[in-house]
Parts: sequence; C-alpha cells; structure tokens
Amino acid sequence: MEIDNTKTSSNESLDGSKHDDLIKVRATISCPNGDYKKIFRNQFLRKEIEMMIVTFKVFDWLTCNKCGELLKLDLEFSI
Repeated sequence: MEIDNTKTSSNESLDGSKHDDLIKVRATISCPNGDYKKIFRNQFLRKEIEMMIVTFKVFDWLTCNKCGELLKLDLEFSI
C-alpha cells in the first residue's frame, strides 16, 4: 500500500478550497440597436458577494450614448 506525501495532499486541498470560494463572472453589455458591445470579466470571493451585487446594479442602468436606449446585460457565471 502506498502512502501519499502529506505535504502534496494538503497543498492540493488548500488550493482546491481557494477555487471553491471564487465566483468568476463574465458580463456582456450590448445595445439593443447593435451600436455597442463590450465584455467585462471579473472574479469575486463568496464573502464579497455584496460587491458583486452593487456592480450588477450599476451595469443594469447604463444607457447607450448614441441612441439613449438601456443597454442589455447578459451574465455568465463560473462557480
């Protein structure tokens, strides 16, 4: 029976727990008339979810500077 190196195993479990707490978000903001499209990427820790919510509220009220329409916000999460 082989025994795993405890240092390697503990490092892998620590790294895994860091990735478990990370929420990756990709936001696509586009104009309904096709005048504007921009993609933003960010990542948040689960304990900082309030910061993510505030960011989305700001994005939700952006308007196109060419036509004045509200921009469409599409979100993709990697949890």
